[in-house]
Amino acid sequence: MTLHLSSLTVSHFRSHKLARVSVDPRPVAIFGPNGAGKTNIIEAVSLFSPGRGLRRASAEDMTRRPEALGWKVSGVLHSLSQVHEVEIWSESGKARQTKIDEKSAAQTALGRIARVLWLIPSMDRLWIEGAEGRRRFLDRMTLSFTPSHADLSLTYEKAMRERNRLLKDMVRDPHWYSALETKMAETGRAIHDNRMAALAQLKDAQSGAQTAFPAADLTLTHSDGDLPETVDDLRTALSEGRARDLTAGRTLIGPHRADIYGVYAAKDVPAKDCSTGEQKALLVSLILANARALAQDFGAPPLLLLDEVAAHLDANRRAALYDEICGLKAQAWMTGTGMELFADLGTRAQYLEVTEEAGVSHVHQLS
Repeated sequence: MTLHLSSLTVSHFRSHKLARVSVDPRPVAIFGPNGAGKTNIIEAVSLFSPGRGLRRASAEDMTRRPEALGWKVSGVLHSLSQVHEVEIWSESGKARQTKIDEKSAAQTALGRIARVLWLIPSMDRLWIEGAEGRRRFLDRMTLSFTPSHADLSLTYEKAMRERNRLLKDMVRDPHWYSALETKMAETGRAIHDNRMAALAQLKDAQSGAQTAFPAADLTLTHSDGDLPETVDDLRTALSEGRARDLTAGRTLIGPHRADIYGVYAAKDVPAKDCSTGEQKALLVSLILANARALAQDFGAPPLLLLDEVAAHLDANRRAALYDEICGLKAQAWMTGTGMELFADLGTRAQYLEVTEEAGVSHVHQLS
């Protein structure tokens, strides 16, 4: 069983007016000069999963300038034993719309037919920057195992925003808070449980792997100590914490306060204290572990989007990465400035060259 795209069409998306490619399940190596539009191709592929894509951009930001007509990304997705036609588009900056097999669908429905993971240069500082980025990284991994995690997160965030609005308005009547706190407690505990289950699957996938990349021990933490153990306990904590939250003007307990603490397992060194190269290797290791776990859990490895990953690895680890991707039989979409960065792949991959002329990107499919 495989998960792969066999065709991709990108129209008026970022720097591309129109690009069409036909591919097979092998990895896709995309090369060309900086600024040519390589990352825009893999960003388009990232839209085949729930959420805002690998750049977390708005629909309006994705449209090609100066036309600003709107954009469309479509493709044929082979998912296990099924084939789906997927269309994602935005008209004149309006909210993104989705169709699966010619029927309108919610973005979250994409999580039921596809699994997409990515590693991009902005994530290189994951271990040394704020908790929000690490939380987002964990939730992307969690979503890959549990597609309903997206709906839970949306419900929790909506309830918390409404509760925070009451707090900022200094509303003290408990009746206004009761239903919101119940919803936050129910979804908050489910979010936490999903995250813990994902971390357990990642740990298993790392412990049983023969890999050139270092294992990372991950621990889920919360800024106010452990999350209450039951829905009732969390609801009580939210209720009892209102006075403190009124002073702060925001909710100070819940899964939105979570963080992950990473350790380079073999050296017992916190990830934040590792070298830049070690931190990158830990990220690659986690993405590969996530892919291995999904191959078992979903039945096929995910689509992997690796932006400029080859440039930050030495020759041995670069070759090891390609071997692992091919061993997984994953369709990995990878970018790099030169074709030579993918030499170790040889005929195990297919190649796209991206060039730019007068502000327009062009994709050339090599035989």
